[in-house]
Amino acid sequence: MFPDELARPVPERRRSPAGPPDSAGPTRSRPRRPRLRHSRRIAAVAGAASLALAGCAGAGAVGGGDGQEQIVVAIVSNPQMQDAISLQDEFRAEHPDIDVRFVSLPENEARAKITASVATGGGEFDVVMISNYETPMWAANGWIENLQPYAESTEGYQPEDFVPSVAEALSYEEDLYSVPFYGESSFLAYREDVFTEQGLTMPERPTWTEVRDLAAQLHDPEAGFSGICLRGLAGWGEVMAPLTTVMNTYGGSWFDSDWNAQLDTPEVHAAVSDYVSLVREYGQPGAATSGFGDCLTRFAQGNAAMWYDATSMVSSIEDPSSSTVAGNVGYVPAPVSETESAGWLYSWSLAIPTTSEHTDAAWDFVSWMTSPDYIQLVGDELGWERVPPGSRLSTYEIPEYAEIAEAYSEPTLTSMGLASPENSFTEPVPYPGIQFVGIPEFQDLGTRVGQQISAAIAGQITVDEALAQSQRYAETVADSYQEEG
Repeated sequence: MFPDELARPVPERRRSPAGPPDSAGPTRSRPRRPRLRHSRRIAAVAGAASLALAGCAGAGAVGGGDGQEQIVVAIVSNPQMQDAISLQDEFRAEHPDIDVRFVSLPENEARAKITASVATGGGEFDVVMISNYETPMWAANGWIENLQPYAESTEGYQPEDFVPSVAEALSYEEDLYSVPFYGESSFLAYREDVFTEQGLTMPERPTWTEVRDLAAQLHDPEAGFSGICLRGLAGWGEVMAPLTTVMNTYGGSWFDSDWNAQLDTPEVHAAVSDYVSLVREYGQPGAATSGFGDCLTRFAQGNAAMWYDATSMVSSIEDPSSSTVAGNVGYVPAPVSETESAGWLYSWSLAIPTTSEHTDAAWDFVSWMTSPDYIQLVGDELGWERVPPGSRLSTYEIPEYAEIAEAYSEPTLTSMGLASPENSFTEPVPYPGIQFVGIPEFQDLGTRVGQQISAAIAGQITVDEALAQSQRYAETVADSYQEEG
């Protein structure tokens, strides 16, 4: 069973100095959102992790030294975010009155701690890195600031330059509540040089059956070379992200249009069985503990022939200073089975909790890290391969980036453009999201199911056992939505 719901107050909404937090305007037509009462489910899930925040630096104090205003920024420790930390001297030069303190954590841990803080009104952070999963729900609950007035009133910020599908995914009632640091879909990367050496050809639009056949031919464990790298690490944002797209393209889903749990259907069983057997037979050693970071390292160091994952991988894969395969990688759309496409749509973005007492300083940092000038700064200082992709259309018009990104810019934008429910599902679903289910309970549900899948990849349980338990978890969630209906 899931944790008991906890009654916690929702932080009071404050008016932005740049304008009202809730601008009038029509609401987009979108899948039904969870009712507000489910906000307490997030607080319940978050409550178990809230004690872990005690060791984090506290926000709310003006204590940066020399009269500086201190803000605390919680981010995921992916390579692009580490680049932002390394460039802080540039921010300090522009904002000497602001002292930025970072809490940088691995993805699963960051999600848990950020959710714990924001959902319970803890106030530890002034800026948080979230995604298009959290943004609309947290905006509806009044937990994060409306950033539209800030974005529109900041000279040179150009919010209209954001990739449209990403901007829409980060909006609530037509306004931006978080702004994209980078955007991504998913595609299949493969070693063009290895394929050429072996006399193999990658199809322009591969199926999962074709990918399996190629992985079998290229797998060479004695040489430390795997046919494919796939995530196996437990977590709703780890193994369940790519696996959910496989479930979708096989004709499966988490819930049907009547909120019946679907994790024990033949379609989902086929998808999970194929994924688990593929990574067990032709994937990397220790796949059950491999997340995005591990696969990135393995592929960049030349230890895998293929890798299906986020398009944002290119910032590291094509960086010759850290990747041994830069310039030798091809990219094709996410493998499919029964659908036209299978790529996801995701964005790591920055938001400001309504509990922050330093909103203006927080926006100064947020706008710096997500501006066109930051894109130029990364290219000039760190190399154009390191530019955060998929957030701004103008990025792809910069001559230096266009030259570097020739192999992957078109596949990235195409994948992002095709990532829609209409292209990704065989039957209608009642929830937003492609590689996630856009309901508050999914952080807990996805993590629990991910633990079952990871155990199956490790050989600790069978796929049948993993899905039987996963179905029971999903039915618990489905019951509350069926009661609403």
